[in-house]
Amino acid sequence: MPVPPPFAAEQPRAEARRQQILCAAAQCFREHGFHGASIAQISKTAGMSAGHIYHYFENKEAIIAAIVAQDLEDLLTLTAELRSASNVRAAMIERVAEGVLDQLDPLRAGLKLEIVAEAARNPRVAEIVRDADIACRRGLADTIRDIRRAAGHADDEAAIASMVEVLATLFEGLLLRSIRNPAIDHAQVIRRIQAAVDDLLDQES
Repeated sequence: MPVPPPFAAEQPRAEARRQQILCAAAQCFREHGFHGASIAQISKTAGMSAGHIYHYFENKEAIIAAIVAQDLEDLLTLTAELRSASNVRAAMIERVAEGVLDQLDPLRAGLKLEIVAEAARNPRVAEIVRDADIACRRGLADTIRDIRRAAGHADDEAAIASMVEVLATLFEGLLLRSIRNPAIDHAQVIRRIQAAVDDLLDQES
């Protein structure tokens, strides 16, 4: 059996290190906020030296960029899976449950809200967040367009964009609700949001 080159052998280890740093940074951002979380704290939580962290990430903004990129990759994977389903509409409504639970996870919500708060103050973080949002909206628009066309609707781009914004607002609002009302009834919210999405997909543009 051929021996893999050293670079190839190092890739899994490097990726594991990156994930270790990202997990530690996420914990520190949640607990201390972006400005309160220092590289020293992140290195202590990750169990590695600050120099090792700088080997993978230039600064805290680069760490946020990697966290946002992971979320974006997850969403784009989801939209690709939906569009490849035999019944895209049914698949989308079914996966609403998963999306609601993700948004209501207090740990995920705390991190996302901290990143958005930093985006309001930091132009570089704002650029990262907005670029990811553009890609998310594009993927969701493609999915909605496919569903609407299959149902015989002829929508212009403004109509599709408004539907995307409604869905984004609906799901992003769950982040705040998870903090304000941690006792929220997940099952009831899932059922009603599934009904809302189903209704939105039927509305005249």
